[in-house]
Amino acid sequence: MRLAMRHQSGAMPLRLSATARRDLVVTGIAQTLAASCTLGQLWLLGRSIAAVFVGGQDLRAVAPLLAGGAALVLTRAVLVWGAEIMAQRASNTTRRALRQRLSTRLLQRGPNYTSTERSGTLLATATEQIEHLDAYVSQFLPARQLAMLLPLLVLLTILILDPLTSLVLLFAGPLLMLLLALIGQQTRVLTERRFAELRWMGAYFLDNLHGLPTLKLFGRSHEQAGNLQALGARYGAITMRVLRTAFQTSLVLEWGAAAATALVALEVSWRLLGNLISFEHALVVLLLTPEFFLPLRQLAQTYHAGTAGTSAARQIALVLATDAAPATHRTRAVPALQSSIRFEHVRLNDRPDGSPALDDCTLTIPHGQITAIVGPTGAGKSTLARLLLCFVSPTAGRITVDGVPLTELDLDAWRSCIAYVPQHPHLFAGTVADNICLGQPDCDPAAMIAAARLACIHDTICALPQGYQTPLGENGLRLSGGERQRIAIARAVLRNAPIMIFDEVTAHLDARNEAAIQEALATIMPGRTVLLIAHRLSMVRTATQIVVLDRGHVIASGDHASLMAESTLYRTMVEHTLERTR
Repeated sequence: MRLAMRHQSGAMPLRLSATARRDLVVTGIAQTLAASCTLGQLWLLGRSIAAVFVGGQDLRAVAPLLAGGAALVLTRAVLVWGAEIMAQRASNTTRRALRQRLSTRLLQRGPNYTSTERSGTLLATATEQIEHLDAYVSQFLPARQLAMLLPLLVLLTILILDPLTSLVLLFAGPLLMLLLALIGQQTRVLTERRFAELRWMGAYFLDNLHGLPTLKLFGRSHEQAGNLQALGARYGAITMRVLRTAFQTSLVLEWGAAAATALVALEVSWRLLGNLISFEHALVVLLLTPEFFLPLRQLAQTYHAGTAGTSAARQIALVLATDAAPATHRTRAVPALQSSIRFEHVRLNDRPDGSPALDDCTLTIPHGQITAIVGPTGAGKSTLARLLLCFVSPTAGRITVDGVPLTELDLDAWRSCIAYVPQHPHLFAGTVADNICLGQPDCDPAAMIAAARLACIHDTICALPQGYQTPLGENGLRLSGGERQRIAIARAVLRNAPIMIFDEVTAHLDARNEAAIQEALATIMPGRTVLLIAHRLSMVRTATQIVVLDRGHVIASGDHASLMAESTLYRTMVEHTLERTR
């Protein structure tokens, strides 16, 4: 059974785990018992005062009542302490589970999803907005539970003691709740605007951080700093409006509760003077009345946490809801990889303008040979790699591996058969060894060094301050572009996969680094099924098969000599490459 968390007029589409629900149930039970202790304590106190000042008894006579009240105070303190601990446990469990679900969802969706979302927005969702749920679960939800429970207990008690006073509370309580809801609606709107500004500011700052060299080069860094300052000022103004609205909520509840308590005091005092109510009952009613409004005042104090938590949860739910795409049934074992990989009339529509990245694409990647994919920018070359890696699925047509549809193969097992080196490989904050061994974390150090030698990067690594244990920083900041590429190649070599995909690995390198990487690839490619995607054609001449793409269509295929004779586009690309190298 699932329990949805709801607040205000909308439903929060996040669901508490069974552990968190159990902790909140225990919190509610502890709050109920603590509230009962409070009622019992006040009733005993009222009886004691009435016995002394009206009944003429001494303190010794009311000592059992006072001792019982003291015991209830201590019991209530323990229960409140336990309720706070369980509420915090529920919050910790919820946030930990959400982080895990969020990271799992992003990993499942893969780079095709994350490339369409701003990194700053996803970062804010995974960090700050999940943290906003802490106060929601640990403070607002318990306060709401108490606001629904304690007033009913107090009302039932007063109904038994003095039905007339209960009518006053029946009028004042719903009125205050209505005022709270009206003001809270405005708070919710402002809070959602605040979160939108926060997400935009985070994404904007991250964009500027990544593009700092370009901003400095074009002299725009001061202007962007001014824009960030303006964004910060706007975010601060919205935050202050939220806080002012939250203060108004508390103020209205405080004034309303004080006015209703004063009204109860007046009507009880008037009836007491007229001997229409006993002193003991009048005193107990006066002591209990503030307890009727206390949870409503506490709810008002945490209402800002409630609206912030709801807004954060909606944004988190948008990311978690990205699993709406139907899952394919992938349980079939990967075949022996002894034949070929075939694209059969494959079409993929995933461009913003609606045009197909691939259209009626048919080609064969033979087993154990090098297939080069060439074509102008935007021809669909990298799309072939994304399809093979199952980052996206074809809109039409199919891809087969040794005759087996790719959509039926176990996804993890299939990807374990592929070593992929993208155009811009990502190196993680860690040591050189950590990055090379990313796909084989338990590999033998000798195997790692052998892979680095094959990638022609071993000598460069040994020249670093700590060799293979040198920390690289974020995305390998200590290394040049060619060195990062060769570490990525070493990572692919160490994986020792039967299929290797190289996507524009020399596109932005100088001639020296390009020659080093070509040497490394020439060492490791023979005997494997290789898909070599290239815009610059200096690497593809020795490929067994060269496939020419243009606007998502296969327009020619063959070896270098045949394409030079038959394909105008290929011949033009070769001529342009020769002109650039002169």
